[in-house]
Amino acid sequence: MSRPDEELLAFIGSNFRSVWALELLLLLKRERRPWPREELVTALRASELVVTRALEELIAAALVSVGDQGASYTPASGQLEECVERVEQLYRSKPNAVRRAIIAASSSSATAFADAFKLRKD
Repeated sequence: MSRPDEELLAFIGSNFRSVWALELLLLLKRERRPWPREELVTALRASELVVTRALEELIAAALVSVGDQGASYTPASGQLEECVERVEQLYRSKPNAVRRAIIAASSSSATAFADAFKLRKD
């Protein structure tokens, strides 16, 4: 894998906590219109909770906004939009690599959290 791909995978790992979030972003990007939450649940065949959490992540990453009409793809900068284009291309060509980057980032966060509660011998 090339250096730019590795940097992109790092971007993916830090901005997407689930594959659901990536799929949601790509749906919003593909059909650029406001999407009511109920339509997103139906289109992704996901639960309300999954869609809500994914939207929260994407709003925090400055990739999506939610208004009265629903959620829309609205990257905060051209650089973010370019990254999303590259993520989409990489996801099409190497979906497993993208999924592994998301899972690895989630796993390392969960492991760090769990380690904080481990009892250690002195």
